[in-house]
Amino acid sequence: MTSTLFEQFKLNDTLTLNNRILMAPLTRCMADDNLVPTEAMAAYYARRADSGLIISEATIIRPDAQGYPNTPGLFTQAQIDGWKNVTRAVHNAGGKIFAQLWHVGRVAHPYFFGEGDVLAPSAIGVEGTVPRMRDLSYQTPKAATTAEIKQLVADYAQAAKNAIEAGFDGVELHGANGYLIDQFLHYSSNQRTDEYGETPENMSRFALEVVAAVSDAIGAQKVGLRLSPGAYFNMEPDHRDKAVFDYLLAKLNARELAFVHVGIFDDNMQFEHLGGRVSDYMRARYNGTLVGVGGFTPQTASQALDNKRFDLVAIGRPFIANPDYVNKVKNQQPLTQYNEEMLAQLV
Repeated sequence: MTSTLFEQFKLNDTLTLNNRILMAPLTRCMADDNLVPTEAMAAYYARRADSGLIISEATIIRPDAQGYPNTPGLFTQAQIDGWKNVTRAVHNAGGKIFAQLWHVGRVAHPYFFGEGDVLAPSAIGVEGTVPRMRDLSYQTPKAATTAEIKQLVADYAQAAKNAIEAGFDGVELHGANGYLIDQFLHYSSNQRTDEYGETPENMSRFALEVVAAVSDAIGAQKVGLRLSPGAYFNMEPDHRDKAVFDYLLAKLNARELAFVHVGIFDDNMQFEHLGGRVSDYMRARYNGTLVGVGGFTPQTASQALDNKRFDLVAIGRPFIANPDYVNKVKNQQPLTQYNEEMLAQLV
């Protein structure tokens, strides 16, 4: 019943995946105090190299991109060298790995990077506190200037170059889940009146500029993009968002990206303005390789692939609980159930 999961998949001209199971990006907060990946992280990823492709935990592109403690970076030589140990371990185990590039935008906090502004499309804050650091409340961000936006685009491109230097097979741009790129794509977080706001074309501009810059830096076939057309995390929904993603996905069809990745925690979530599930909305509009995610079992994932709802499936929490997830599924062995206590371990 799960044979489709174990088919090879040609991702691009130079990269063929051993199966159609991706390890989803999973924030673990296990880098050292300089945001350098550790030897324990190298072992952690290597144990999961049986997946067709690992997408790393979200990795910050520059100091003010940080909104969680001990999340790894890709902007210093020490961080690049630390990631070299990780990618070497994964490759030695026969795996492939992309770096997920991250700027959290308005949910960043100066606690992590010292004095300076929290940047976002607009000066619209969110309620709440920093995850794992409940004494830190979110701040009202500063609306980024055009010059600051251009620098952000350049910093994404540099982080992508750093990722290739570190041995990654490619990168995924984190354009989902209420973080910086996503904040430009939703009316509730983007109230700009310049060339980055008001219309679907303008609101898509930052995402497309980042995609173009990173593609120019490392090649479009090594670039994936995660998107959340349905606002559901640190974001208020707005029916006008659909027009933004209609425009963006049409533009992405003209680019030969490695994949577009659905950004959702539960694929069964329904969004009225999108006509139902986010993955179905994206499949109807994006012609390239689509990665589904969000609570799939081996059986439901295989069925979704058979029904061509998407081309690859990303598995998250079950990979935390089962480093040998692929082998267990292939051999029809029972899976260990995930629980939150596992987040404190790196096994």
